[in-house]
Amino acid sequence: MRRLTGICAAAAGTALLLTGCGSSDSDGGARTVTVVGTGKVQGAPDVLNADLSADVTAPDVSAAVDGANAKAKAMTDAMVGAGAKREDIRTSDLSVQPEYGPEGRTITGYRATNSVHVAIRELPKASAVLDAAVKAGGNETRIGSVSFGLEDNTKLLSDARARAFEDAKSRAQQYADLSGLGLKSVQTISEDSSGDWPSPLTRENAPSGAADFSLEPGQQTVTFTVTVVWEIG
Repeated sequence: MRRLTGICAAAAGTALLLTGCGSSDSDGGARTVTVVGTGKVQGAPDVLNADLSADVTAPDVSAAVDGANAKAKAMTDAMVGAGAKREDIRTSDLSVQPEYGPEGRTITGYRATNSVHVAIRELPKASAVLDAAVKAGGNETRIGSVSFGLEDNTKLLSDARARAFEDAKSRAQQYADLSGLGLKSVQTISEDSSGDWPSPLTRENAPSGAADFSLEPGQQTVTFTVTVVWEIG
């Protein structure tokens, strides 16, 4: 009885590979080929996420906390005035730490930090929103990170899924042809998706007179991988 051995290959520079083939024995088991296909699509981001904070140092804890809270509120109000939605701004961190003198033993004051996270969904307003926060917070403003993202990637995932399946089918058909066999029905399908986002932008110790931020959203890439097992014969 002829036995079909595994036909395995890896495509250089791509995420495609042939994971293996089943066999046909005297028990009548089906011959199968397993292929991994990848689909990638790009789309414009629809949200900008930013982490900002007010960092205030004062001789005592109460003054430091009150100062940080006041600055954070001023930054929040300014962002809302510039076009951000208040429900998209939330407190993300609060902290108080002692400040020490040169010898490292004597406490000279306290540093309080009030951090907020903002999601800006109207991207044309993003630069003005960040600029308003910096000016409202003054020299106590800190910007931890700024990054673009996709909140609604439904259409991109659908397109990437279709491309991944067609990619897998093309691979499976090629191996079936090389084996002198035909491609039959799909046996199983499994999938995985991921996003490839740009590195966050950062800006520390922004001065109160900072000019408008220059922001480039670029493109977001959605990658979809599908593993399909076909019967061949």
